[in-house]
Amino acid sequence: INAEYMGIQKAYLVSCVNSRLSDLKQAAEILRGKKIPSNVSMYVAAASKEVQEEATNSGDWKDILDSGAIPLPSGCGPCIGLGTGLLEKGQTGISATNRNFKGRMGDPDSLCYLASPAVVASSALNGYISAPPHIHKSSESSLKVTKNQSTSQPTTSVQSNILPGFPEVVKGQAVYCYADNINTDGIYPGKYTYREDISPSEQGDVVMENYDPNFSKIVKSGDILICGDNFGTGSSREQAATALKYKGIPLVLSSSFSETFRRNAFNNGYVVLECPDLVDHLKKSFSNPQPTILTGNEIVVDYRRSIVTYQGTNYPFRSLSETAQELVIAGGLEEWVKLKIKESK
Repeated sequence: INAEYMGIQKAYLVSCVNSRLSDLKQAAEILRGKKIPSNVSMYVAAASKEVQEEATNSGDWKDILDSGAIPLPSGCGPCIGLGTGLLEKGQTGISATNRNFKGRMGDPDSLCYLASPAVVASSALNGYISAPPHIHKSSESSLKVTKNQSTSQPTTSVQSNILPGFPEVVKGQAVYCYADNINTDGIYPGKYTYREDISPSEQGDVVMENYDPNFSKIVKSGDILICGDNFGTGSSREQAATALKYKGIPLVLSSSFSETFRRNAFNNGYVVLECPDLVDHLKKSFSNPQPTILTGNEIVVDYRRSIVTYQGTNYPFRSLSETAQELVIAGGLEEWVKLKIKESK
């Protein structure tokens, strides 16, 4: 990538992930005695107060700051879109954090590349993404990615027991978001995650904002959302589930879900169902889709029969357990626990 001269405006050695003592030492060895050019802003934050104290005692912290790096407090900051130094529209950054989802570290129209602390420091000095001199080009190798196969899906309908208070059937307009791997930053932007003044209705207003800024204008309460593979990947923020709930979307159908997102959803009394055959059908039906499509067709989710009906075709899904139903009826795990404690007295 050195030969591409991909220019950067910002560099980040922050967060609890790659700002350990060894990481700071690695960066200090590259930055020592050199100056970061004025057209690049490099931000540094130790993984903890204790790490910063140790780096200060070793001299590594001073070497990093003497190069022109801008210190930030240890703790959450740019890596989740908070505080100073966020990427602006059209900017490119490089970061030693572990996630670079669209809009996570600033403007959705910015780019952020992930790299080791050494590459971040070297790139900051050069003004473009580059490896330090001691890292030589390795021989070419291939990387094979194997798709994680979800558990087998039923091929026929299954009669399920429905608890009192849980709906037997839910109907709504089918809304299709075609993308795979829609992450929790796409569902609920990080800049809202730690705002304590945001109301449930306001959560609903900004849901899917980083995926599609027009989502909230297109989708109305009662619509049923259908998405691609691995929906809800990324960080474990529970607002990614609650914001969909507060928007009035009764459930999400997908080929597969991040297990963390699935657990957060049911813990907050929200239904998510895997129905890969339906998603495959929609992918074939919309070959060049917009981010969010109102299909104009009703979708019917029959929980008792474990069947989704769309355009006259039935698509089976794995029946919802009584435990999952209890969580939804109670309004989430916290309310379920309160109810069980009350019942035990």
